[in-house]
Formats: sequence, C-alpha cells, structure tokens
Amino acid sequence: MKTVIKKLNELEATAICGNDISSSCLYVSALAIIHSGQYAWLALLMVAGVLFLFRKIYGEVVGALPLNGGAYNALLNTTSKSTASLAATLTLLSYMATAVISASEAMHYVHSMWHQLPVIPATIVLLAVFLGLTILGIGESAKVAIGIFLFHLFSLTLLAVVCGYFLLTHGLDVLMQNYSLPVEGGVRNAIFFGFAAAMLGISGFESSANFVEEQAQGVFPKTLRNMWIVVSIFNPLMAFLALSIIPVGQVAGHQEALLAFMGKEAGGVWLSTLISIDAALVLSGAVLTAFVGVGGLLERMTLDRILPNFLLKKNSRGAAYRISIMFFLLCVSILLITQGELGALAGVYTISFLMVMGLFGFGNILLKIRRRKLPRPERAGPIAILLAISAVGLAIVGNAIMNPEYLMVFLEYFIPAFLIVAIMLNRTKLLWGLLEVIKYMFEPIQQFVKKTNRRILKLINEINSQEFVFFTNHDDVATLNKVMLYIQRNEHTKKLKIVSVLEEGEKIPERLKADIEVLDREYPDIKIEFVEIEGTFGPELIRELSQKWGIPINFMFIGSPGDHFPYRIEELGGVRLII
Repeated sequence: MKTVIKKLNELEATAICGNDISSSCLYVSALAIIHSGQYAWLALLMVAGVLFLFRKIYGEVVGALPLNGGAYNALLNTTSKSTASLAATLTLLSYMATAVISASEAMHYVHSMWHQLPVIPATIVLLAVFLGLTILGIGESAKVAIGIFLFHLFSLTLLAVVCGYFLLTHGLDVLMQNYSLPVEGGVRNAIFFGFAAAMLGISGFESSANFVEEQAQGVFPKTLRNMWIVVSIFNPLMAFLALSIIPVGQVAGHQEALLAFMGKEAGGVWLSTLISIDAALVLSGAVLTAFVGVGGLLERMTLDRILPNFLLKKNSRGAAYRISIMFFLLCVSILLITQGELGALAGVYTISFLMVMGLFGFGNILLKIRRRKLPRPERAGPIAILLAISAVGLAIVGNAIMNPEYLMVFLEYFIPAFLIVAIMLNRTKLLWGLLEVIKYMFEPIQQFVKKTNRRILKLINEINSQEFVFFTNHDDVATLNKVMLYIQRNEHTKKLKIVSVLEEGEKIPERLKADIEVLDREYPDIKIEFVEIEGTFGPELIRELSQKWGIPINFMFIGSPGDHFPYRIEELGGVRLII
C-alpha cells in the first residue's frame, strides 16, 4: 500500500522558508548601516520593493509549472538541460553556503554565551541534527520550523516594543546626531552600496519554489506574501531603531550581533540574552530551510537523470535520505576546508543567491515567449520583470565593487561544481571518448580492451535503452521535428513512442502517419513507434501507460496546453513540456 504524504499547510511552509529570510535582519541591518549610514532604512525599503516584484515573478512561473526545482525547473521547461543545470548548480552552492554560514553563526551566538563551546565541532553536530530531522520527514521538520519561526517573530516584536519605549523615554538625540553626520561619497553612492549589501536580506525567498510539491494547493503564493511582509516590516524597522539608539560609528564594532547590542542598550542584559538565543535558533532554522530546499531540487534533478538514480531511494516516511546525507557531507567538507571563515563562504553565498534570483526572472521571460498558452494563476508585467532583473544586476555589481575577492572565491567553488554536472549531462559522449582513448592506448592488451569495450557498450546501451513518449493528435511535421530535435539534444535514448489518444469515433489526420514516416527516415538513430489508443487523455491514462510500458511519467512529453486544457500541469504527474 502506497504511503500517503501529508502536504504542508500555510504556516508550516512559511515557517520552513521564513526562518531563512527572516533571520536576515540579524545581519543585514548592520550591513546596510555600514554602507548607507543614516539611509539604511531607505535601502532596505528599496529591497522590499524589489521583493514585491519577485512575488509576481515567482507566482507566475511556479503557478504555471508547480514542480520542485525553482529556477532549475523554470529553465528546464523553457530552455535546455544545460542552461537549467547552470541554475541548479548556483542554487546548490547557495544552499551549501546558507547551511554552513547559518550553522556556524548560530554556534557563534551560543559561544558568546558559553565560551567553552568548540564552534566547528558544534557546527557539525548542528548540521547532523537537521540531517536527522530531514530524514524523519518534512512533517517533523515543519513542526520544529514553526516553533523557531514563531519564537523569532515574538523576539523581534518584543525588541521593537522595548526599543520604542526606550525612544519615548530617552528622546531622539542619537537619531538626530546620526542624521547630522556627512555621508561619505554622497547620498547616491551610499544608497546604492547599501541597497547592494541589503539585497542579501531576501535570501531564502527562492526556497519555497524548491519544495512546492510538498505544499498543499494554494499555499505557495501565501508563503511568498508572508515572507514579503516579514522582510518589509522588520528589516527597515530594525535598521531605523538601530540608528535611533546606536551612534553610526559604533555599528561596525557590533556588526555580528547588532540586534543583541540594541537589546542590551534598550532593555538590559535579559533582552540581549533573549535576542542571542533567538538568533541561534532562527539561524538553525535557516539550516533546515537549506536541507528541505536542496532536497526538492536534487530529487527533481535526479528524476531528470542529471544525477545518479541511487539518490532517489526513500525511507518509509517518504524522505530521500541519500540526498540529505550527500548534502550533509558536502556542507561538512566546505566547513572543514574553509575552517568556517565567513569571508570565503559569503563570496559563494552572495553571487550564487543573486544569480539564482536573476535567472528566475530570465525564466519568466522565456515562459512568456515560449509557453504563452500555458495557464497560470497570475502574470508579472514585462516592466516589473526587467526592473527586478536590473535590480539584481545592480546588486551583483555593487557587491563585486565592495568585495572583489568574493568573485574569485565564488569561481573556485562554482567551476568544479558545474564541471561535475556537465560530466553527468554529457556522460555518454565522454564514455565514447574514453572508449576510443582506451582502444588507442591499450591495443596491444587486446583482451583487456575487449572486456572494457563490452562493459562500456553495455553501460551506454543501458542509458540509451530508456524509451520516451510524446503525446500528439494534430501536430504537423514541423512541430514533430522540433520534438525530435529536443530529444536528440537533451536526452539519451534510441526509442520513442509517438502516441495518439482518440476519443470514440475520432480519427487521426491522414497526414500524421505520413509525417511520422518522414521523421523515421530523417532520424535513423532513433526508433520511432506510432501508437493509436482509444480513450480519454488525462492523468489516469498517463499512469496506466506508464505502468504498462514501464516508462516513468517524467519521460513522457506533451506540447504546451492551452487555456481550455481540463487539467493543471501538476495533475499529470510530472509530464514534461517540450514545445
């Protein structure tokens, strides 16, 4: 009997991704003040405006293609696998950096209260704890996330109230002094660099799209709205309160724990301790977000045969535990290599996250151009998309100017990661190349060459033996040729079924069979089989054919459905759009 996995409700889904984005106020307020001075709150409001634009972008793309994978899924269904894999690599790097930075910072906060704590071993233990939670299943993870998220919102609200009372009783002298200071480099430069630094305050917004399939119907757009509200209220508010209580010159000295210092100044040691505990907890929640988000992404990539199939193995709770274990090992390796040095990790984190956001906007443009007829619950305006992408581009430029060393650190991690993905994408070509090299170099050892030859041929045949299906009724030869070109460029196969599902009394156009015969001659390397089936096209027929033929649903393709198509794309069980 198949295990039924409970879908996440609004609070659960918001908590999982909200812990990451809401934890940003712990560090982004200080960053914005350092670069923007008294205009930090304005820079953070600008970031909230950009995030508002991305709400529509994510709502349209994920609403049209509600499958795990985020930017990878958006580009996979509008471009090629290689382009989508670029987004996937950047997302993976972003999650790895998020997990390690958040876990390390959480343990630094605990270390500030308990000085005997060894930070790096404690960070590994924290990563292992959330590995265990993820393996237990997303339902158990959500319960922990809710507790952390609600406590964080309570702590921030309490801090704001205490700081507000402090201002009522002590006046606004500090704020006036801060506003009387000259702005180094001018107001325009201050706001620009403050905005670039503050864009890190929306990291985590992309996470919800990576586990959308685990969310109940209609929950995804609510998570976007809730995250936007939290960021729009607390990030500018905390920066404004900090400017009202702390002289700008003291902010850099308390950058790593600015909110805790605010709490001490406004309410005393008890509030500072509470904020430190909250920081440790919510940063730990951001680690959980990384595990959940990367799980949805890598599972989707594995289903598309970019990663080895052994990662898909699930436990009784429906968790792909091998993916979580692999991600844990990658995080520990980066932690040990960098020794928790935040500068190196921030370089990977900053560039990766911002590029993922930009690629999502690019995916929205492609969705509008190439999948115009695909139904979607909302639409982002072209001007809004261009503004959002431009804002991300400015943030990347600003961070590159402020921290040029970040770009080199990013490339040190990105290039090896993308090479691994590229190898998986082109593994049959590489295997053929390896075969030729072995033949050339080891011909004298004939027996060895023959054995190796047989093994590699068997492996290639296993990869190419996977059969694919394309459903059509009325497509002409030009459209079918696009299908063949897509399969030839993106999939490893020698077999294709072209299936026509006919209602009772319905007949296919005579030209369709003739067109398929033309394609069969045009592509001699791919065996094309034409199948006529009487019935009604829908999820039940797709599942029936998948079981009957032994072909996974994600290896079945259709053209983009129009507005009158009776099913949502997610109801088809993972059927891919390739036209």
